[in-house]
Amino acid sequence: MSVSADRLARARSVADAVLYEGYLLYPYRASSDKNRTRWQFGVLGPPGAADRGLGEAESMTTQILLAGVDDASSLLVHLRFLQLQHRQVYDARGAEVAMLIVADDGVERAQLTWDEAVELEVDVPLADLARAGATSSVHEVDGFEEAEVLAGGGSVVRRRWPLSAAVRAETQRHGAYTRLTLRVANTHAVRPNTREQATRTSLLGAHLLVEAEACSFVSVIDPPPAAQRLAEGCRQNRCWPVLAGEPGENDLLLGSPIILYDHPEVAPESAGALFDATEIDEILTLRVMTMSDAEKAEARATDPRAAAIIDRCDAMTADELQRLHGIFRDPRGPATPWWETDASVDPGTDAVVVNGVPVRKGSLVRVRPSRRADAQDLFFADRIARVTAVLSDVDGGTHVAVVLEDDPAGDLHDWYGRYLYFAPDEVEPLDPADSTRGAQPHQEQGGLA
Repeated sequence: MSVSADRLARARSVADAVLYEGYLLYPYRASSDKNRTRWQFGVLGPPGAADRGLGEAESMTTQILLAGVDDASSLLVHLRFLQLQHRQVYDARGAEVAMLIVADDGVERAQLTWDEAVELEVDVPLADLARAGATSSVHEVDGFEEAEVLAGGGSVVRRRWPLSAAVRAETQRHGAYTRLTLRVANTHAVRPNTREQATRTSLLGAHLLVEAEACSFVSVIDPPPAAQRLAEGCRQNRCWPVLAGEPGENDLLLGSPIILYDHPEVAPESAGALFDATEIDEILTLRVMTMSDAEKAEARATDPRAAAIIDRCDAMTADELQRLHGIFRDPRGPATPWWETDASVDPGTDAVVVNGVPVRKGSLVRVRPSRRADAQDLFFADRIARVTAVLSDVDGGTHVAVVLEDDPAGDLHDWYGRYLYFAPDEVEPLDPADSTRGAQPHQEQGGLA
């Protein structure tokens, strides 16, 4: 295929973030209630599991647009998922136990019973894209069992259950474009009777990476005008197609179980995966650092990936932690704000008439929170503020941005653009000579957030 190994590896780093999202949640310990029930995105349960309330739906489907398809065009679909692996600990008598303390080179370590997982990838080549039609293939994954004898007695048995997945591809030609429908289904032969059985025979974190040869993918998020209606007609079910790789590249696609934007990337400041959905790296890292030695020991014994997280956080330097605090990226960046392309709009000079008085940048107003007021807005009632901009939104609304006159940090807020926003009917124009008349003492208002 035309995608280089390096580019594919970079795309896999993003796909791995999807693959392991929710795999193991802070505090990364087997004893934590939220880690006793596995939850992840992209779970394809065995047939019948969803209908019986034991697991998730068995399939996912995505519709992808291709351009430039001819007789030489082909795709390579990488179906990636996790296979659950149950780790059962036995004591010296052969009885199942939740935990066993063993001595390894004089150091006591805990061995825990736990559901871990292993990565799997199934490659499905697709040719004859120029010819409309459908193809199907079934892919079997073998079960596995392995026993490990522990020092001092006892053992650990790791077991995986067989899996079966079917991939169906259908192409339809639409003028210069080809629509490809990919459906992945769990085709496990045995219907589950328990939630545990359903999870053990599910495809966890299932998603797709697709390489294109002699053709290109078309964004369904931002298609060219000629493909707009065709893109709008594409239907997605539990799998969302986005262009992968660097911006401008269109021969690699990620079919994700969560909605992403085109060309997603892992933030360069991120030191490594944390698996915990929606968490901020800095906050979660600081949480890990506050764990006791006993809690960290249990987390390390829970899962090798949890151990790697704990070790990475423990070894983090002050500079590495500071990078997690965030980085300033100019919001103007390479993109031009929409109001700079509209000559009729200028927040710096625009005005809005309130009580017959034009209010614009530099005007003094008294804040009168009313219809939109929340608890914080009410702290600012009757305070005097200086207008910094009059803004118009794309829906035709008008907003007055202000900085409080008696705020000791007002200049700082003005410098980095942190303003309070009110509707025109929530401000009362003042004459500059009235700027201190009736101003409320700062401390009586409860302070600023």
